[in-house]
Amino acid sequence: MSEPVAPNYPELNEKDADPNPFKQFEKWFKQAEAAVPILPNAMTLATASRDSVPSARVVLLKDFDERGFVFYTNCESPKGKELGENAVASLCFYWAELGRQVRITGTVSRTSREESEAYFHTRPVDSQLGAWASNQSEVISSRDVLEARMEDLVRKYEGKEIPLPPYWGGYRVAPFVLEFWQSRPSRLHDRLRYTRTEREWVIERLAP
Repeated sequence: MSEPVAPNYPELNEKDADPNPFKQFEKWFKQAEAAVPILPNAMTLATASRDSVPSARVVLLKDFDERGFVFYTNCESPKGKELGENAVASLCFYWAELGRQVRITGTVSRTSREESEAYFHTRPVDSQLGAWASNQSEVISSRDVLEARMEDLVRKYEGKEIPLPPYWGGYRVAPFVLEFWQSRPSRLHDRLRYTRTEREWVIERLAP
């Protein structure tokens, strides 16, 4: 079976790439928000345990700046526990509509409680209650357990502000490597890697 012909995607050249990888990401992310109809901020998060056992799942990017890329979760979940043991992680964005991928590897730290609290209260009420209702990744006997917890919480917090759970918050991935990948014909894709040094970001082209 022959491979489908790749669309005529734009080139990714060193002369056009921003020397600041965060600005380059911002440019691509804005284009993804315009082109990707569902969850352009979805990213695969890869973590590893103290014993180097890897795991991956999709989470949502909620903020980014030159300090790093932020997502929120239950900190007592498997990913939270793994990040507590091994504070290095990788992120991967794939935007099929643009033929683009961004890979990021960096060190991970917790966001401040103030940041976590500010974001938590922007979430829909059901999502705030859900953070209290679910002991993420723990075995439960049935969905009825979740539904009963949720009903209790709805009654408990009716008309009240829902507090931030003590086990819930944000993580920031501060990158030391970012790779921008642009699909091109004949699988001769463009790949530019930014590597952080003490003074600057170094851009190198990688073979596809």
